[in-house]
This record gives sequence, C-alpha cells and structure tokens, in this order.
Amino acid sequence: MGNCLCFSSSSKQRKTLPIDTIFKLPSPIPTWPPGGGFGSGIIDLGGLQVFQTSNFTEVWATHEGGPGDLGATFFEPSSIPDGFFMLGSYSQPNNQQLSGWVLVGKDIENDPSSSTLKEPVDYTLVWTSESLKIKQDSNGYIWSPTPPDGYMALGHVVTTSPNKPSLTKIRCVRSDLADQTETSNWIWGQGSDQSSSKGFNVYSLQPSKRGTNEPTVSVGTFIAQNNAYNTSLSLACLKNNKFDLSSMPNLTQIKALVQAYSPLIYFHPKETYLPSSVTWFFNNGALLYTKGDESNPVPIDPSGSNLPQGGSTDDAYWIDLPIDDNAKERVMRGDLQSSEAYLHIKPMLGATFTDIAVWIFCPFNGPATAKLELIDIPLGKIGEHVGDWEHLTLRVSNFNGVLYSVYFSEHSGGTWLDSSLLEFQQVSKSPTGNKLVAYASLNGHAMFPKPGLVLQGATGIGLRNDTAKSDNVIDTGARYSVVSAEHLQGEIVEPPWLNYDRKWGPKFAYNIGVEAKKVENKLKGDLKSAFESLVNLLPNEVLGEEVVEEIEELKDFRSRIASSSIEVILNERRLLRFSMEEHRTSSSSLLNFKMPNLLNWSPRLFLRQSLHFKDVIKELFEHCFQIIVVHGLRQRSSALAKELSTNHLGAPRS
Repeated sequence: MGNCLCFSSSSKQRKTLPIDTIFKLPSPIPTWPPGGGFGSGIIDLGGLQVFQTSNFTEVWATHEGGPGDLGATFFEPSSIPDGFFMLGSYSQPNNQQLSGWVLVGKDIENDPSSSTLKEPVDYTLVWTSESLKIKQDSNGYIWSPTPPDGYMALGHVVTTSPNKPSLTKIRCVRSDLADQTETSNWIWGQGSDQSSSKGFNVYSLQPSKRGTNEPTVSVGTFIAQNNAYNTSLSLACLKNNKFDLSSMPNLTQIKALVQAYSPLIYFHPKETYLPSSVTWFFNNGALLYTKGDESNPVPIDPSGSNLPQGGSTDDAYWIDLPIDDNAKERVMRGDLQSSEAYLHIKPMLGATFTDIAVWIFCPFNGPATAKLELIDIPLGKIGEHVGDWEHLTLRVSNFNGVLYSVYFSEHSGGTWLDSSLLEFQQVSKSPTGNKLVAYASLNGHAMFPKPGLVLQGATGIGLRNDTAKSDNVIDTGARYSVVSAEHLQGEIVEPPWLNYDRKWGPKFAYNIGVEAKKVENKLKGDLKSAFESLVNLLPNEVLGEEVVEEIEELKDFRSRIASSSIEVILNERRLLRFSMEEHRTSSSSLLNFKMPNLLNWSPRLFLRQSLHFKDVIKELFEHCFQIIVVHGLRQRSSALAKELSTNHLGAPRS
C-alpha cells in the first residue's frame, strides 16, 4: 500500500516499532480491467485534481503516550507528482504498521485570479514539545496555515525547527471546494488515553457529512487540538464539485474487485442455523402473511415477485417459516451449499472510494447465551427470530483499487478496521492471497474480524458472541449477485425481494412486566430489594417507553441515574457487589448496555453457596437479559426492513 518511507537518522537508532514496517497486502494488487476513471490514479474534483499517495518522509516522532503508550509519528508526503502540492501532513500511532495515505492537489483551471489552490499567507504555531519531558527524537512543532481570504486550510505542517515553514510548503483550497470536518480516531496525546492527555490531542479527520450522495472528500490529514491554550482550529475537507461518478468501477471492474478481496466467512463448529440463498428459502416453504388474514399465508415466488413492494414496518405483512414442523426445522437449519452473497455497490467520500456491502442471509437466528463470570446461562428462546441479515463492507480506493478498510457488523454497532489489522487467506482458485477472513458468531451470525469470545456487556457479564473456524465456510466470491449499483444506471436488475420493505420474520411480543414479576416473587429480603433496584436502573432505551408505562414499579423511572451500586447481603456475609453505570446508546447500538459488573467477590466462594442461592442468582440474571435482549431485538427488527431497501442496503455512514 505504501511504496516508500524515508526515516529520520534518529529513528534508525531506537527500538523497532510496528510503524517502522510498511503494511502491504499479502499479494500484489492486480491490474484492473480498463474503462472509465477507476484505478487511473487521479480524480478531478472540478478544477482540482487530487492524487492519493502513501509515500512518506518521517518528520518527527514521540515514543510514549497515545494508543498502547508507544507514541506517534508525523510524516509529510514524498515523491509528489509534478504539478501537485502538499495539502497537509499525515500522522499515525506507533502501535500498528504504517498504512495510511494523504491527498495531494493540482490546480488545472490555470486562472491566477481564481486558482483552486493558493499558498498560505502565514502560519500559527499550534503546539510544540519543547518544554515537555517526553521520549522524542527531537523537539517537534505543529503549525496551522493561515489561508488567504476565500480559501481554507486542509492540514497542518510539522517541523523540527522553531522557525516558521516556507509559505511554498503547502497549499490551501478555494472555499467552494471545501467542507466541514470532524474528528475521527485518536492518534496521540501525552497520556495513554484521551482523558489523561493534559489538554492536547491529535485526531484523524473525516468529513462531517458522509453518505452515498455526499460530495465530501477525506484528505487523510489530522488535526491537533490544544485545549490548554484554548486554541480552536478549523481544518476543512475537500468537496467533489464534479461528482459525476466517473471514478466508480464498471461491472467488469467490480467483478475483478470481488475476486481479489471477497471475504471468507467462517461459521462456528457448533453452528446449527446456517445461511442459505434467498431463493432456497422461498423454494422451501417460506410463507407471506397478511395482517387480518393470518390463517391464509401465501407461498412466496422464488424471485419474490409476489412480495409487496415498498411499504413500511407497519406489521401489515411479514414472512415466516413453513407451517409443517419437519419443513420448518429443515428451513431453520439453512443450506450452506445454496448460500449466496448479495452485493450493494456504493460511492463513498465523494466517489473517491467504493463501498462493497457484502450481505448474507440466514433463515433463522438462534437463541442467545448469557455469561455471568464463570457461569453460562442459555436464554431459551430469547434471541430467536426468523430472517437474519448480516453484512460486512469493503472500502476500496477509486484511485488505485487498494482495499483500505472493512466494516464488521458486530452486535451493538459495528467496527471499521484498517486493512493492516485484518486476517487474510489464500484460496486455491483465487489469483491473489488478499481475500480477507471474517467470523460469524454462534447462533447470532454477527460479523467479527477475529475468532474467540466477544462479550457484549460489562467485564465478565454479558451476552456471548462466540466465533471460531470450522468446515462451514462461505467463499463469497464463489457465489454472489450484485443486487444494487445505482451508478451503473440499469445494468443491474434488482430482484423483487430487494424492494420488499416489510419484516422478514414475525413479531414476537413479550410482557416484560410479567417476566420481571416472576423473578421478584421468588426473591425475599435484600435479594428482592436488589432486584427492584436493578430493574429501576434499566434505561428507557432498553425497556422501551411503552414497557415503562406497563410496569407499576417503573413509573417513577424518568430521571436518568448516572451511577449506582447495590450491595447484596446474605447470612451477614458480603457475597456480591453490583456496580452499574449509565450507558448512552446510539441509534445503531440498542443492545450495547452495560450490565452490572461483579466486583470484590470470590468465584470459589460464590460456587460454594447453596444450590438454591445459585439458582436464584442465575434466574435473576436470565430474566434481566431477557428484558434487554427482547427489546433490543424488537428495535432491531423494526430497523431491519429499512436496511434491506435499495436505498439503505449497506454499512452505516463512516
């Protein structure tokens, strides 16, 4: 990905760090099929050409603070093509291989009175390491360009000299080609986390407005924020004023990208509910139900042509499994041999990148399992639902076709990961070894980048997401369909089921008040009080507003409690101490709620208690998780139909 890296002389004398290695994909990037502007190296934003470079010269580095307490390194682009100019410096934490990029720009309007790029008129010193006692190669200085009137700065200049940089060092962009930015990933600060960095932090930048129809373009630069000096910086991103999608890949190029990068998805060795194709699901007895006529479900055409088109999540229609028990059981288990990946191709970041959303379908989502420190608690039918769609998204540069990052649809919101942090695998029939590896969680099928246990909750307590390699694996490049690519304008025929905006499974209703009361009636004394306090602490996002109205004990739950602790005393001995803190959920993270964390307790002591006490505690936590999981699934089901529509089939904005 990076072709050249020049180190400072002092960096050669210190201990080798991950960033000293340039990340490269396992196999060389193939030559892409010709056609259009994809992979040409240069994109025209409308009077301004930009080129993406990963060639850097190291300027300054520190070797403590930041992620992993390994410091960060600051670079400027090198080997810049003739006529192009630096728009800003690049920085990255030292705890991972060098894998970034920045854009450099060239004015092609040739009109001095309205040039798209101009030199700054001055510099402002944002920060210096002169007075700091930190591990560093030398003193570092971060400067912010002062743009001329009608222009905006896109990045900083970093030096090892207290003298201002040359005005010819960098260029500012005309304001009509700029847009607002926001901070993204934390790069560095003096502490090992952002809160302990004494007011100064370095972040990567991203456009504030992001989406398939947004013309905003990331420059790849960073912003230094020095709160101690009360300095407010304003660095912009670029905007693609041309935005004609000419840089997007054509269908032949899309197929080449899929063959190069298509994921291998591994399912857990104990997985019962495997994926299938949508056609197999319909052919094997899936039924369409209509509200008010539930006794007369209709078989679904293999193409989905008899499914209602458009609509909303108003419960007027839904899909369910076959009525016959044997057929239902068979369909629930899926059919790995028929499974197919469904691809949605989308422009991102002003069409400088292509997102390839890779969707898989499982007819059934299995039950959840809770973990209470050393105890696993199967939650029965809790977590089960019909029609489970999961996805991951590949983000590919339209400059050169390089895979730079991947989105994994983990439960409770997903994660974007840099390619340097991914696992890749060679496939015998594939011309490259650049096929990334993903892991689907047991029963839930959420996508994760690594095998093992991911606990959805607080330390030691939460919902299990188990992943591992097995013989049950999908090569998404071997069997796939491009179901949507708006920029190809009619070359892709969208299947009718894609525009079915209703639910892919029936709605399961639970009376949470009754479930909570079942547990409460079995408890006495301090345990009963502890449970009541625990339920009162559950946030509205988890319970749902209508549930708060249903449960008499929760009617006074209107003001959010920031933190609380509950002590459970049994036989005058302190066994457990629960600590709960409020977690503010986002629209894409309805299940990401921190359950109580067990502190100051001995597992050995806990396991020595009477069977009755263990059963009570297990049942208490089982029902608490039921409250969380059921309402999370209800919200997830409501959002699912929107995800499956043509306009929404893809990864969250990023």
